[in-house]
Amino acid sequence: MPLALVATPVPPPAPEKPDGAAAVLRAALHRGPLGRGSISRETGLSPAAVSRHTTELLALGLVHEPPGPKAGAGPGRPSIPLDIDTRYHLAAGVHIAVPRLTFSLTDLRGRVVAQEQLPRRQPQRDAYRDVAEIADRLPGFLRRHAQGRSVLGLGAVTGGWVDPVLGTVVENSALGWADVPLRQVLQETTRLPVHVESHARALARAEVLFGAGRSGDLVHLVVGNVVDAAIVAGGTLLRGRRSGAGGIAHLPVPSSTLRCPCGGTGCLEATVSDRAFAERAAAEGITPRPELGLLLAAARSGDPAALELCRTRLRLVAHAVALLLDMMSPHVLVVTEAVTLHLPELFPVLRDEVARHTRREPGGLVRPSSFGREALAVAAGAPVLGAVHQDPLSLRTVGALR
Repeated sequence: MPLALVATPVPPPAPEKPDGAAAVLRAALHRGPLGRGSISRETGLSPAAVSRHTTELLALGLVHEPPGPKAGAGPGRPSIPLDIDTRYHLAAGVHIAVPRLTFSLTDLRGRVVAQEQLPRRQPQRDAYRDVAEIADRLPGFLRRHAQGRSVLGLGAVTGGWVDPVLGTVVENSALGWADVPLRQVLQETTRLPVHVESHARALARAEVLFGAGRSGDLVHLVVGNVVDAAIVAGGTLLRGRRSGAGGIAHLPVPSSTLRCPCGGTGCLEATVSDRAFAERAAAEGITPRPELGLLLAAARSGDPAALELCRTRLRLVAHAVALLLDMMSPHVLVVTEAVTLHLPELFPVLRDEVARHTRREPGGLVRPSSFGREALAVAAGAPVLGAVHQDPLSLRTVGALR
């Protein structure tokens, strides 16, 4: 049954640079527990403004005053520190990939509280069946794991070209999806606020909030069945027209002659994707069938051919990393891909190859995901958490008061 619903426009996302209450919340997130005087100095807000916003955030259950000694033993009022309160609120999320759906719950610090994975049903290209599966499974997942805490919304994250303003998956070639109104369908079936985003941008936002991208200048490269990137400059995600920025699937890879569905040869996604290397492993007799998990398992067990094929993938990915480094000159470039998540000892292969193709020193610039094997679970909840940390007082309008 095809999806017949049409996505409707919604207001654009909140500004990504924190102000007011968001700035106080961000200071507590990055430095908490932190006294109000320190928050005032960090944010440039007056002590009165910090006090006012603190009262608002306390009432919403977003910050708390942790027990312990108060700062300031000298004359005057002691400073009561603030920290993020992770007791009351959770973000739900679902990451939609070719092999599986990943359901997750994350707290306000981006820590995974619970996750479950579910193999996707066949046929793989049936978007309606996937959405129905999510709507059917989500209530039980929340009952098992939310344990009475407030669920602030649902993040729906996948690869490819995603328009978060319309809540639409414009194109995910690996899933065979085109113009799927994901937010509209999930909002009607789950009754939760739904935040739709690409996994590259979701993980970039998570790195800025909770990981290696706190400087606010970051490039994030995701290599899976879909290959795409996200760019953060000055704390703001670069989206482009209809959120099409970061589409690097068809960058040319030197020496690759593999055919791409676009009609060309040597495109990045066709060359380095999970599917491409799973098929290559099976064709070379390393695995009995084309599954990336089997290749990774063989490499972890020390199979020389499997290890060399994993190194080959990293060397090919390095061409795109070097290009992004030269083009964007970020403070940090994060790579999220399966080989380095499961075999982190191979990450130097990627760095060394990057160094051969750029004049920049990649040692301190190129890093693996801050979230390890929980990256997809973190990505799923990141759009909800990003909205909360950008505009915490919006919780007043969605009944999230405790």
